[in-house]
Amino acid sequence: MLCRKKIGMCHGFAVVLRQQICVTIAVPAFVLMSSMSVAYYIKLLLEVMLPMVLLVAAGAVWRRSLGAEGVRLVRGYISTITINLFAPALLFAAAASANITAALLSVPLLVMMSVLFGFGVLYFLLFHTGLGAHLSGTTRAGLLLCGIFGNVLFMGFPLLHFLFGEEGGRYAAFADMGAATPLLWSLGVWIAIRLGGQVSHQGNPVKAWLMLPPVWSFLAGVMVSLMGWEFNPIISAAHFIGQPTVPVMLLMLGLSIPWSQLAPNRAVLTVATFKLLALPMVAWGASLLWFGTLRDAQVAAVIETGVPTMLMALSVADRYQLDVEMVALTIAWSTVLFLFTLPLWLWVLIR
Repeated sequence: MLCRKKIGMCHGFAVVLRQQICVTIAVPAFVLMSSMSVAYYIKLLLEVMLPMVLLVAAGAVWRRSLGAEGVRLVRGYISTITINLFAPALLFAAAASANITAALLSVPLLVMMSVLFGFGVLYFLLFHTGLGAHLSGTTRAGLLLCGIFGNVLFMGFPLLHFLFGEEGGRYAAFADMGAATPLLWSLGVWIAIRLGGQVSHQGNPVKAWLMLPPVWSFLAGVMVSLMGWEFNPIISAAHFIGQPTVPVMLLMLGLSIPWSQLAPNRAVLTVATFKLLALPMVAWGASLLWFGTLRDAQVAAVIETGVPTMLMALSVADRYQLDVEMVALTIAWSTVLFLFTLPLWLWVLIR
């Protein structure tokens, strides 16, 4: 468990005593942050949310000068370098430096369970109630993707790193590669093909996922961690190379959102709200049921299930001919609403 290092200036015997207490009772970091205050929220907004908002805004400004074709080209360049260089390095560093424990593995488990539960509920709402009655199959399938797959790496990484330090980054990496991304390329592609109905077959999606460099780099990092190999210089280099991952993907988020067409409809707002409130509620309830007291890993899992819609959902929608505009609109509104739901969940989890 993490212990906050900035609780005061202590010396001598007091320092030793405090360290022994932390090791002995393993107080979670979020317990030590339990005195959540307005000042803490402001610090969170300034150190984490403000840079994210500025990067998205920069992408929005850049979009206006590029035009549709320019946006497509730049998005392609960013995706290529991120998938082939930045993200593999980031995921390798996170996995290789991790102490793989049951607590760490509980994060992807809780995320996966929330996604599967959310799929069942949202499928019923979109395909068997009035919410999706007047929507096309491609729109309903796209909204279903948006309602269950979250931006656990590119949004979750900086947020959890702020809350839990280096271990927080590992929570995000394992949530992404252990749950969100494999489910997207299996369940998500099934949704696009079976429920969208525009593309009958386009290769094996699982095979395509297994060919992605981030998958192999993450597995290599896990092997390094499990074998106990000392690759500290390589891990440090990978961490340095992977640092642009989150900023460039947030920039691409700003490029991808149709800012001139932001008027939402009932389905978009319902799906975005479902993503930000219902899914983390499932993870929260399951954590209380299974673990009793929530510790860092479980808090991280709840936060990860409540992040905005995964940007990769837009790529899947485009590839399988779903309603790309509706998917982009839902990504935009889930990102905006996240600014209001995040403080709510932090208050619930660490008050």
